Amino acid sequence: MSHDHDHDNELDPFAARVRALETILTQKGLIDPAAIDVIVDTYETKIGPRNGARVVAKAWSDPAYADWLRRDATAAIGSLSYTGRQGEHMQAVFDTEDTHNLVVCTLCSCYPWSVLGLPPVWYKAPPYRSRAVIDPRGVLEEFGLTLPAGRKIRVWDSTAELRYLVVPMRPKGTDGWSEEQLAGLVSRDAMIGTALAKEPA
Repeated sequence: MSHDHDHDNELDPFAARVRALETILTQKGLIDPAAIDVIVDTYETKIGPRNGARVVAKAWSDPAYADWLRRDATAAIGSLSYTGRQGEHMQAVFDTEDTHNLVVCTLCSCYPWSVLGLPPVWYKAPPYRSRAVIDPRGVLEEFGLTLPAGRKIRVWDSTAELRYLVVPMRPKGTDGWSEEQLAGLVSRDAMIGTALAKEPA
């Protein structure tokens, strides 16, 4: 399974129509594909993931907030003004030395836009959606993440009613770091569970 290119042959009918419309509008000179790419990249890698990274950093820094996030993630995340479409009902799941969490949507592509932005192409692809449940350890290894043999992997299936945010373990060597510094260690993939938080440089 590759994660670095679009799966054009696996587009659902809606996505295929969007692609066709974009092609026609581009050919007619009505839209600039580069501008569309910038907008998509902003939502995929900047706006959403930054929000989630701030939630994780606050949970790492503030035990009371972490406890609130465990009990009522929707309210805790909402307190930071990260609310809206696809993020109305949230649950935070915390990685530990014993358990690693991985999020998938086996039926479609339910995903918490308010904290992670737009879902990556691979999250919506049928191979990820099926294999994450059947062979999560193998899928993680394809992402370059090899976990200790004794660490359990728990797979969470997002739905239209409930979406998940993985809180990765805080890296060692970050005592005294500000929330802003900590947020810089948290990637979108770590909050889905296909990566760990980055180690401090």
